[in-house]
Amino acid sequence: MDPQPLIDASWPVRLHVAAVLPALLLTPVMLLGAKGTPRHRMLGRIWLAAMVATAVTALFIHEIRLMGPFSPIHLLSILTLATAWTILRSARAGRVRAHRSTVLSLVWLALVGAGVFTLLPGRIMHQVMLTPRPWAGGAILAVIAGMLVLLALHPASSPFRRPR
Repeated sequence: MDPQPLIDASWPVRLHVAAVLPALLLTPVMLLGAKGTPRHRMLGRIWLAAMVATAVTALFIHEIRLMGPFSPIHLLSILTLATAWTILRSARAGRVRAHRSTVLSLVWLALVGAGVFTLLPGRIMHQVMLTPRPWAGGAILAVIAGMLVLLALHPASSPFRRPR
């Protein structure tokens, strides 16, 4: 692992990574822990704030320019902001199924899907995690893959499980 490319990155990229880290760390805690508790609500607010901050900071990253200064990934930021509002509304209204399915959609699309995209060759996180010691990045990716498998197999967090 080599943090230098991230240290050398623009301030929006560094803020974006700082914003997404709490969301990444809290996701398995939230998905595997008890639901509806005061702890879940407090951590959920932190997780949602981290996701909103991640989406907002992404709007200032313009390294891939396909439509003026923007790229299709910026649409994900807008979708994330809208989804965050839906997550909050459904939780406050007690619509548990809608809340759970919306959270899972955001996790799989914005964290897993976009996270995989950041590891493509030429991207900063690819340089950080997979060079110059590919085994270190490979070990981290193996841990992440293991967590994803556990989450997918866990009945309450699997994107393949239909809510009752």
